[in-house]
Amino acid sequence: MSSILPPSTRIWWKQPLDRVEGTWIAIALIWCLAMFFMMPYWHVFGKQNLSNEAYRITAEAYSKKTQEMVDKFTVRTETELKIPVVHPPAGSDVYMIARLWQWWPILELEKGQAYRLHLSSMDYMHSFSLQPENLNIQVVPGYEGVYTITPTRAGKYSVVCNEFCGIGHHTMVSNLYVMDKGQGLTGDDGAKDNGKHEEERGEK
Repeated sequence: MSSILPPSTRIWWKQPLDRVEGTWIAIALIWCLAMFFMMPYWHVFGKQNLSNEAYRITAEAYSKKTQEMVDKFTVRTETELKIPVVHPPAGSDVYMIARLWQWWPILELEKGQAYRLHLSSMDYMHSFSLQPENLNIQVVPGYEGVYTITPTRAGKYSVVCNEFCGIGHHTMVSNLYVMDKGQGLTGDDGAKDNGKHEEERGEK
């Protein structure tokens, strides 16, 4: 039998199974079953796949909710674009917008505190990738994804887009800060420290 000529024996599927062929079928079956059961295991015990809620929403409505958070909790601005850095209360809902080619605003969270992270896109499909934690979340236009997160390590994290979104995709990079309790910056202290952050980025 070949892919061009018909089989010499029409009822070929009733022929005895060759040992080699049976071995490969068994290997493929075992591997498929292993992957099938690993998917829920990764979801429950892994660090990449977060349980989430998702709701349909318009870009205007989501942008309004994000702006309300920014107006209340901005502590400083960063970069030449004056992107606001917000330090919302521990345990609150925090919002981030994905759009060509920017994450907005920058979040400053407290270590050990749980937050409900809301993500939505204003235009195309994006992907919220938090490095070096290797956390990856799809950000879909028209939907508001809600994820419960609890930062466990203080430091400066990078937020990048892992979904190709056009010519400026490589510039879609931002920061996310996790502070030890009581180290959040507010008011004039945040404004004074802004120069320090700008200087640090210039050195890098």
